[in-house]
Parts: sequence; C-alpha cells; structure tokens
Amino acid sequence: MLFDLIRIVFAIFLPPVGVFLQVGLGLHFWLNIVLTLLGYIPGIVHAIWFIARK
Repeated sequence: MLFDLIRIVFAIFLPPVGVFLQVGLGLHFWLNIVLTLLGYIPGIVHAIWFIARK
C-alpha cells in the first residue's frame, strides 16, 4: 500500500518513473514516455491509471 502511494507520487512528478516502478521496461513504460513527450498531462493520466488499476 505504501509503495503504491510512492509510485503515484512519482507518477505525478515524473510519470515514466511511476510506470517503470510498476512494470519495468515494458510496453507501458515506453508508451508513457511518448505520452509525456506529447503532453505532460496525458503522461500523468496514463501513469496514475496504470498504477491504480493493478
């Protein structure tokens, strides 16, 4: 539970790091990097959604 909170905090400030802590260098990590580069908010939304659904 505490680790999920840490991942969400990372997801707010550095979205790819939050996803990396969840899955490592998987598809969602690279997708989140692309979303973050296209716009910071889509990266945050994807990261928090991905962390919260697991």
